[in-house]
Amino acid sequence: MSKTYILGIESSCDDTGAAVIGDGVLLSNVTAGQAVHSAYGGVVPELASRAHQQNIVPVVSEALRQAGIKAEDLSAVAVTLGPGLLGSLLVGVSFAKGLALALNIPLIEANHLQGHILAHFIRTPEENEPTPPYPYLCLLVSGGNSQIVRVDAYNKMTILGQTIDDAAGEAMDKCSKVMGFGYPGGPIIDKLARQGNPEAYQFSKPNIKGLDYSFSGLKTSFLYFLRDQLKEDADFIEHHKEDLAASLEKTIMDILMKKLDLAVKQTGIRHVALSGGVSANTALREAFRMRGKNKGWNIYIPKFGYTTDNAAMIAITGYYKFLDNDLCPLNKPAYSRTTL
Repeated sequence: MSKTYILGIESSCDDTGAAVIGDGVLLSNVTAGQAVHSAYGGVVPELASRAHQQNIVPVVSEALRQAGIKAEDLSAVAVTLGPGLLGSLLVGVSFAKGLALALNIPLIEANHLQGHILAHFIRTPEENEPTPPYPYLCLLVSGGNSQIVRVDAYNKMTILGQTIDDAAGEAMDKCSKVMGFGYPGGPIIDKLARQGNPEAYQFSKPNIKGLDYSFSGLKTSFLYFLRDQLKEDADFIEHHKEDLAASLEKTIMDILMKKLDLAVKQTGIRHVALSGGVSANTALREAFRMRGKNKGWNIYIPKFGYTTDNAAMIAITGYYKFLDNDLCPLNKPAYSRTTL
C-alpha cells in the first residue's frame, strides 16, 4: 500500500515554508525568513511578496529532498489560503495550484489559525509527544491574533474570546518600536525582560467583559508613561529598558492568563494548549506552566520550531483534511481576513 505524502506550503507573512508529512509523520520542515524588513520596523508587504517569489522554489525543493521523495510521490498539496498578507499568500497559493495541476493531485486549503492550533499534533519519527484530547481549549497568541478557542475536533473549532483591537504580539512589537528597539519586537522584549524586574512599573489593564481581549489601552498607557518619564530623564529608556520590558511583559501575561482562567471555569475543560508565535515567549510559557500546576490543568506547549509560522502545521492540517476527502477547488482565491 502506497504512503500518503502531503506537501504543506506556508507564505502568509514573511516566512516561506514547505514541509512534507508522510502517513501523519513529519519528514521535513524548511523555512526561509526575510531579513529585509528589519530596516523598516515592520513587514513591508511588497518586499515580502518579492522575497517569497525568490524563496518558494528552493524551499519546496529542499523540503522534498529532506523527505527523500520526489514531487511525483505526493498525494496532495496543502497551502495556506489565509488569513495573511494577500500579496504573500498569492505567491504560495499560485505555486501550490500550479504544482497540483501539473501533478494532477488534489489541492487542500489550510487556514493559518487552524494550522497554529493543530501544531500540537505534529510528530516526527523520533518524537511522539502527548496530544491534547478533544475537547480542549487553546490560547492562540501571535502578532495578529489573540484568541481563546474551544477545539472539539480538528475541523470543529469555536472562538470563545478574541482581541477587539490589537493582539498581544502586536502590542509588544509597537511598544518595542516606541522604545527604539528593532523588529520584531517580541524576541527583543523577551531577552531584555529576563534581566529586569517585572514589578518595577504598573501599566493599564483593560476591563473587558466576557472572554475578549484588548491591548490598545496598555499600549497607550505605556506610551504616555514613557512620554512623562522622558521629560525628566532623556535617557530613561536606556537606563531602565530591562525593567520596562519585564513590566510590560508581565502586564500582557496577566491579561492573557486572567481570561484563560475564566474560560476554563466557564467550560469546565481542563485540557489547555498554547499556540501561535508569541507562545515562544519565555514569560508566557512559564506563566502557562505555573497556571497549569496551580490550577490542576493538563497543559500542552508546542516545541519552539512549531510556534512561529511554519509549513509543518499546514501539512498536518492538510493530512487530516485529505483523510476526510476535504479538498479545495483550484479556483478558490486566497483571502486576507477570516475566522476559524
